[in-house]
This record gives sequence, structure tokens and C-alpha cells, in this order.
Amino acid sequence: MRTTVTFESAGVKLAGHLYHPTAKADVSHLPAIVIGHPGTGVKEQTAGLYAKRLAQQGFITLAFDAAFQGESEGEPRGLEDPAHRVEDIKAAVSFLATRDDVDPNRIGALGICASGGYVIPAAATDHRIKAVATISAADINLQFRVGADGKQSPDLLLGMLDAAAAARTAEGRGEGVGVFPLFPTEEDARAGGKHLFEGWEYYCSPRGQHPRSAKFFTWSSVDRIASFDAFRFISMIAPRPLMMIVGTEAVTSWMSTEAFANAHEPKELVWVKGATHVDLYDKEQYVDDAVSKLANFFQEKLDAPATADRRG
Repeated sequence: MRTTVTFESAGVKLAGHLYHPTAKADVSHLPAIVIGHPGTGVKEQTAGLYAKRLAQQGFITLAFDAAFQGESEGEPRGLEDPAHRVEDIKAAVSFLATRDDVDPNRIGALGICASGGYVIPAAATDHRIKAVATISAADINLQFRVGADGKQSPDLLLGMLDAAAAARTAEGRGEGVGVFPLFPTEEDARAGGKHLFEGWEYYCSPRGQHPRSAKFFTWSSVDRIASFDAFRFISMIAPRPLMMIVGTEAVTSWMSTEAFANAHEPKELVWVKGATHVDLYDKEQYVDDAVSKLANFFQEKLDAPATADRRG
């Protein structure tokens, strides 16, 4: 069962979808999971898919649009502010923790792609989050600085910071908020390699596109992103458990493995054979595998009884 909800994050009203188990004997004091979407996503895409699937495993789940995006409020539109994204996750925890149907001592968090980077600092400093999981985790700073594969010249980010500085000055003159597109044309995406094309295909074709999904960032996002370090405090999650799920064919897998190496026990790195970064967003065989691992992880770590509804 899905219901539409709203809650505030640092003065910005966020829009969310709350999922309840379809078969449950007791509607009170259930374990719950906050689920964050990728940087350009919305709650109706992969975050909503995982929220629905995990609700079928006995959890209350919350997928929401980050501030400045989707149906959530916030100006300017298209602002990607890592600090606010971390706050969004904590605000989602507050929303769940104050509900009568949620056990406030059994709340977990799941981050996908960029929110896999945001959920780490959120959990590191918010002890209400009792278990943490990521899927295709990405540090958005690394994505901009060295690229998804780690091979991009840092000079590219320096040029973007020049453009961001100029855009801030222009905005100060009253010339409006400068933005830049996030996706190339289909032709350029195909020419740019498998990872770039998969991103384009998911967000810009019938495979996964949504009209409210972001297609641009503000230039003022760039300097915010450049000073963000998603995995710096990953060791502070312990002794709470951490699971990181990665596709064996994901070009971003190095981000998760390097972060995982710095995490403290208890921790688990799960490889999904054959999956790319974006495959784990929506391809059934890979999502099935990830959901199975996540359900077992959260049921054990949040001490949640398995539900009778095991349809997956």
C-alpha cells in the first residue's frame, strides 16, 4: 500500500511515498527504511521500486524527492547541494521516527548511487539510523572530479569551477540562475561508452524516464559538490552494520570498494554478478538479487520478523 506524504527538511517541504507491507498482522511498531534516489532521480524511479519491493518483505519504507527536485519544494530548481541531501535523509528519519506505526529503534537507510554517498555521512552522525545499505554507491565529488571510472582529468572540474564562479557573479547581478544539462544527445551518449549510454537510456528513454527527473544542475551546485567528501566518515557508522551492494560490471565499483576498505566491522560487501551500475536500478534479475540481500540484512540487523508476503 502506497500513500503520499510530506515532511520538512531544513525549512523545505519534501514530497514522499510511504509504502506499507501488503500483509501484516500488526500495523504498529514496524521496522522502517529510508530510501534515497540517485542524484538525478525521483521517488517514482529506482528508489520507489526498491521501496515497494522491501515493503513486500515486511518493512515500512519511504522514498522521497530530494529538495529542489521532483515534487519537493526548494529554489532554485536543479540545485544539487550535498549538505542539504544529507539533511533530507535525516529529516526522513525524523518523519518515520515520529509515526505511531514505526518502531523508532528499528530504522534503517538505503542509498542508491549518489544517495549511497549521502547516506554514509547521514548515518555516521545520526545514531537513529541502526543499519545502512548502499547500491551502486557513488561519491558525487569523485564523479565530477575524476569521472565514474576514475580516469577523468581533474582539469575538467577546474574549468567547471571557473564557470560556476562566473555564474554566481551573473546571478548576483540579477541575470538569473545559470544551469547546465546533465545528459548528452543519444548519439553522443552511445559514442561515450556503455556507462554513459546506460545513464542516458535510463533517464532519457522509455526505460526509466520520468518527467520530473532532473535534466540539469545549477552551476552553483558545482562548488558545493567539489568540497563534499561522501565517504570520509564511513568508519563512524560502526558498530552499526553496513552493507554495500555493487555490480561486478559497474565502472563505479572502485568507489564502493575503496569506501568499504575504510569502514569498520560489522560490514559486508556484496557483488551482484554481471550487473552494471545502472542495471541495479531496474533490471529484474539484478534487483531480485539485491532485494533478497537487503531484506535479509535489514531483517537481521533491525531484528525484524519475516513477513508472510514473500512475493518479492
